[in-house]
Amino acid sequence: MAYLTEMELLEMGFLSIGKGVKISDKASIYNADQIEIGDNSRIDDFCVISGKVKIGRFVHLAPFCLLAGGEKGIEMQDFSGLAYNVQVFSQSDDYSGRSLTNPTVYDKFKCEIKEKVTLERHVIIGASSIIFPGVSVAEGCSVGAMTLVNKSTHPWGIYVGNPARRVKERKKELLKLEKQFLTEVNL
Repeated sequence: MAYLTEMELLEMGFLSIGKGVKISDKASIYNADQIEIGDNSRIDDFCVISGKVKIGRFVHLAPFCLLAGGEKGIEMQDFSGLAYNVQVFSQSDDYSGRSLTNPTVYDKFKCEIKEKVTLERHVIIGASSIIFPGVSVAEGCSVGAMTLVNKSTHPWGIYVGNPARRVKERKKELLKLEKQFLTEVNL
């Protein structure tokens, strides 16, 4: 995988960008002036990032992920990550038929849902999962592959299914490992 150089990243005009950030030269970044990326985060091939997006430290986006931050935004906190082909939306058309849909239609004829999405610390989202507007995936949650998350979660749970349901508790040993890791990387 080829990554953009530090100079190329700076020239993109991000709102802020940390140290050690790696972004594939095959990723598509729109509205860089609304995007913040923390230290040591990585965005892989064929990801699309647009709108208001805040990515914390040590965050990973695997290939083919979509972060559609729109107006309200998406926040991915430290140590969170998305597996292949995860899609996160902070806005969506109204599919009920009460309004027109799609971005070619003027706003006054649409009834879009626009709500911030938050993925808290140590959240991991499995391949091909979808996160809907207004959802907060609480600290430490893991979401299984192909899960539809349309409601906020509670901390340290494992969620699967369509729609997502909590199936068990997630262990917290990784919090000890985080402390050791940050000590070793001098943070």
